[in-house]
Amino acid sequence: MNKLLEERLALLGWHYTASRIDDIVENASNNNVSYFDFLDTVVLREWENREAGLLAKRIQRSKLPYTKTIHDFDFSFQPSVSEQRVKETLTCRFISNGENRILLGPPCVGKTHLAISFALEALTQGFKTLFLTAEEMVAECRKAESKGTLTRLINRWSRPDLIILDEVGYFPFDELTANVFFQVVSKRYEHGAMILTSNKSFIEWGKVFGDDVLATAILDRLLHHSVTFNIKGDSYRMKEKKKAGIFPAAPLN
Repeated sequence: MNKLLEERLALLGWHYTASRIDDIVENASNNNVSYFDFLDTVVLREWENREAGLLAKRIQRSKLPYTKTIHDFDFSFQPSVSEQRVKETLTCRFISNGENRILLGPPCVGKTHLAISFALEALTQGFKTLFLTAEEMVAECRKAESKGTLTRLINRWSRPDLIILDEVGYFPFDELTANVFFQVVSKRYEHGAMILTSNKSFIEWGKVFGDDVLATAILDRLLHHSVTFNIKGDSYRMKEKKKAGIFPAAPLN
């Protein structure tokens, strides 16, 4: 009888319950669980297992380079980061409103960590998310141009609820990528949220995109509905070196 029940549960797609039905029934019997509580427990566990599976798939498709939550972020080391703004961003209301978050600051101050923390919370809440580095964007644009699929690429980058572009400004965009990025920003304007990290101030973005007029048009759309985090402070890597007693060599006279 149990075997037949397991098969029927599996056919219904209740694989988690099917694989654990003996333990579930035994636990309910030993604890004199009511019919209602038994059914509630079975449905809840099945639902939680499915949600965990769906979240794992969303994380995989998002192409996050690693996973870090906001609990790993050291606010005491970077006091310039507003915890209130971070908490507001973690509600993910900015995604529903089609707003942007821009993280500016020198290398290794926690910009990417924050961006990934925001992305993970968005994924947990069911939003479709895509992570790209600026270098990856350049490579994909060149590949798409060679295949004649640029329009398809722009449409693909316009669909996710949230797109994260990391390391804007670490090297200048070529003309092709700059124009594609402008089209993506334009398509997402006011309905598709974005998170950008950059080591360049906005005044330097003309050099990043190779065109002051284009940079102004991009910033006009990005900043209209956005919050900017200006992160100032020491490098986390330098912090770890100091902890280990490793300091940069003194400059030569």
